[in-house]
Amino acid sequence: MNVRTYRKAFLISAALLIVSFSAPAQNNQPAAAAPKADAKSQAFDPHDLSGIWMAHNAPRSNFSMGGTVPPMTEWAQARHDAARPGLGPRGAPLGDDPIMGCDPMGYPRIMFWTNYPIEILQIPGRTLMFFDWFYTYRTIWTDGRPLPADPDPRFYGTSTGKWDGDTFVIQSKGFDDRTWLDADGHPHSEDMTLEERFRRVSPDTIEYTMTITDPKAYKAPWVSAKMNMTRAEKGTGMREDICVPSVEAKYKEEVRNPAGGATHTK
Repeated sequence: MNVRTYRKAFLISAALLIVSFSAPAQNNQPAAAAPKADAKSQAFDPHDLSGIWMAHNAPRSNFSMGGTVPPMTEWAQARHDAARPGLGPRGAPLGDDPIMGCDPMGYPRIMFWTNYPIEILQIPGRTLMFFDWFYTYRTIWTDGRPLPADPDPRFYGTSTGKWDGDTFVIQSKGFDDRTWLDADGHPHSEDMTLEERFRRVSPDTIEYTMTITDPKAYKAPWVSAKMNMTRAEKGTGMREDICVPSVEAKYKEEVRNPAGGATHTK
């Protein structure tokens, strides 16, 4: 992707982010329904999650996993109060969102950026999830290894997965606490653990839920709403959608000073 194309895509994405704060009700639409088909065409392997998919936000959520946000601890509340999501003063037109400095979006937040495809690849010993947005991936180990007791913090965590009947269950820990959980700036600590349950319910639909457990940040587990992924349209491909710091800095400068007037400082 050249710089001009990237800047155009970034402007569109940022505009969507701004709209999500100014009119969150627009993001409250139910997840798209799977295409209907006759019984013969519905044959599929429920253990096959491979393909390119489009995730859908939980109902009544703001680029979040939905469900009921549990009460925050004092530590988490202080971090949440200090965060400035959305529009800020002219020196910080998009608030303090870490992704506006090209920091990795992290997991699970990247799953809620639903304008971009996600590709799942299943190979012996691993399941890989590739994300178009930020052009990154996560590895879910399926070779039977145990989840490390104290893994080094990573933006996308350390994950293991196994099948429980027709449900793919993923356990993750070791998340870098610099990331936000959602567009509202909900924090998490490095002690956070995450359980995900993916179940393919039709040829074109995967349902999934998430449960965050983080006693340092939340007084109870945060259980998501039921979300889904639907198969991407035929011909959808994965782009090289990289966040380039120099391009992002230029974009922010243009947002601060769109008319070419005097430059505002922070």
